Amino acid sequence: MAQEPILCPSSRCEDGAILLGIILPDGRVAFASDRVEINQEFVDLAKEGRSPEARFRFAGRCVHNGCKQWTGARCGVIDRVVEILHTQEPDSEPLPECSIRPQCRWFHQSGAKACSVCPEVITDSREPVQQAIA
Repeated sequence: MAQEPILCPSSRCEDGAILLGIILPDGRVAFASDRVEINQEFVDLAKEGRSPEARFRFAGRCVHNGCKQWTGARCGVIDRVVEILHTQEPDSEPLPECSIRPQCRWFHQSGAKACSVCPEVITDSREPVQQAIA
């Protein structure tokens, strides 16, 4: 039996990616309770307007050295986020719902600490560009 691939929980909006959740107005992620694989039609619609990664969180295959966030042995994103945001013991609150936890790079790397800060991560947190009114 083939082993499931390790997934990056901060991936791009691409055909075949998994929709993890939507970004709420308060900047936190509301996770989908079911695993939803997106198709090209979703990608095309999501790319109209603001960046899809500023409105949704996606998961895709972890590419290790193929990613600029890879430190040589681990994902640098979750290490930085845990360092900045992790203030409570992981057992003090239930972990957020997650459709990829068994395959998640961040969970494999940092356990419940990663899950406790994961809802705070937005893949594209740039400010939207204001369009000029003609």
